[in-house]
Formats: sequence, C-alpha cells, structure tokens
Amino acid sequence: MSASDPYENLKAAEENPDVPEWIDEYLDRVSDRLMFNYDLEKDFRAGGERFDLYGEMEMHHEKHFLHPALSYGHHDNYEHVFANRAAHLDVAGFERLVDLGHDLADEWIEASEEHYSTDFVFVLVADDGGIPEAVRDHVAEFKERTMLNHGYYGHYEIHLLAVDPEGEEIVSSRGAHVEEAFRLWEPIEEKDPSWWDLLTRRLQI
Repeated sequence: MSASDPYENLKAAEENPDVPEWIDEYLDRVSDRLMFNYDLEKDFRAGGERFDLYGEMEMHHEKHFLHPALSYGHHDNYEHVFANRAAHLDVAGFERLVDLGHDLADEWIEASEEHYSTDFVFVLVADDGGIPEAVRDHVAEFKERTMLNHGYYGHYEIHLLAVDPEGEEIVSSRGAHVEEAFRLWEPIEEKDPSWWDLLTRRLQI
C-alpha cells in the first residue's frame, strides 16, 4: 500500500471516536478509506440481514440566486453501502441482496420532488476460493435502475461488488464508484478536475 494514499489515514481513524474498529483487518482498512465520506457502522441489520460493515452518505445540492436565502434546484442524493464476508460467492447470494435492495428502497426512500437519487451498493468479500466465473459474469453485467413516479421523484439504483482480497481482484457492476475503497492493493489516485468540472463548479452560484 502506498504511503501517499490520501484515504489511508490510520491516525485520523484512531482519533475519531465515531468510527468503529473491525477485527477483520481487510474491512478495517476499507473503513479507513470510507470514513471521510460515510457514516459507518458494524454489525448493522437491515431487512432481516446482518452486515459486517455499513456506510451511509448524504449529499444535498442547491443553487443560489444572488443570496443564499434565495435558493432553488434542491437535489438530495443518498448512498448506502453494505459489505459482508462470505465463505463462498454464488449468484443466488447476490440475487437475494438485490431483492433486499428493492425492499429497502420501498422502506427508506421518501419520494419527493427534492429526491434525486439513492444508491444501494452490496459487497460480498470472499473468504477463499476466489470469484467463480458465474458470479463474475452476473456482477459485471448487472444493471438495475428504478424510476420513481416516472422520474419525477428521482430514481434509485442497485450496484454489486464481488471482492477477492487474497487474489487481489474485484468485479463490479457499472456505476459502483465505491469500488476504489475496496481495492486495497492499489492506491486511490486523486484525479485533476477536467475543464468541464471547473466550468460546472463556476456556474453553481
């Protein structure tokens, strides 16, 4: 692991009493990457399932006209990350988590004009045996987006990640950007903003 990795900051984690510690070394190091953007819990229960690691992130966007009191364009974005160790990875396990994702969407999302998106990311970490080919194909090809009230209340997406830490391999569905946090064998590279990023930031008054 590169010492220059900006997300590997064990000292910061130790000084933050709100960040749990995991006995599982792999998940504990993943939490060191997630802690800066997610509220983290361990032994989290949702829909009858228990998860070794859970992270929640909220992002609220709005635009201002001349003064902060004159705001418009409110958009709320949420992301929920669920991670578990698994003795064996199989397609049925991921399908069960997809069903859970739909159930949680019904329970957790407050559909409104301000809701823009909610992402549910399910991660299974292999104890051994690697990632079977059937799982590899299923996860890589998986895509699930549901529009709420024809998009008027935004949408939600479900993403999947299969991880083999020993073999240093990850397979993720498209759009699962949190994948970098689980790829411990590679440093997270901070990318320079593009001209488009700089322009859109400038236009957000």
